[in-house]
Amino acid sequence: MTTDAAGTAGTPVALVLRHDSAIGLGNLGPTLEAHGYEVRFLDAPNEDVTAIDPLGPDVVVVLGGDEGVYEAEEYPYLAHEIELLRARIAAEAPIFGVCLGAQLLAAALGADVYRGPRKEVGWLGVELTDAGEASPVRHTRDVRFVQWHGDTFDLPDGVELLAGSRQYANQAFRRGDWLLAVQFHPEVTHEIHEDWLAAWGDELPEYGLTVDGMRELQATCGPSAAAASAAILGEFVEGLATHRELPRAS
Repeated sequence: MTTDAAGTAGTPVALVLRHDSAIGLGNLGPTLEAHGYEVRFLDAPNEDVTAIDPLGPDVVVVLGGDEGVYEAEEYPYLAHEIELLRARIAAEAPIFGVCLGAQLLAAALGADVYRGPRKEVGWLGVELTDAGEASPVRHTRDVRFVQWHGDTFDLPDGVELLAGSRQYANQAFRRGDWLLAVQFHPEVTHEIHEDWLAAWGDELPEYGLTVDGMRELQATCGPSAAAASAAILGEFVEGLATHRELPRAS
């Protein structure tokens, strides 16, 4: 991939940090494209994260993965991602994090990330805080999203908690209008859901779930989750339209 700051003919660039081909951008991609972004991908396990100008992309989207933030010795690119995120945070450069992306953002902001007591798996809702009701995450109200994670994090200093769940208190947070992180999975399409069932469906009985039951939930909950996801990310990127211009490397 190229690392130029500007897209084709000045089109804004959304750089997506991906950790697993099965954990893709999904239904977030059309939302970015509909708002005028040129979407570029960097596969963190296989490409050089340090080659990226941290302030080059107009927005960085950090996706999920099986890795734990605390496993940087085994996955050194995680440490490189955290450094990239810290540089963007220092410049108040826009970032959207999902699952592992949210955990990496928490670490970049100085919080601890660690294994939770038990995985949170299924089509589940989140509970909004007062701050969440006044944020793009308000579109989660009465909507169920895929949760499939076993790690969590302490809430970083200087952020607003937007949502939690019965099992994991920190489900979404933001800083200003330029950083938004969610622990749940807004990106999941039917195709991604099927990929996950094929890869990790054998885990489901431990949580009282079945592959067929998850498929039924996807059919029921998927359309409203996709609409809410588009609204969350769409409102976030619309808010960036008035964000100050990023400093560019000379």
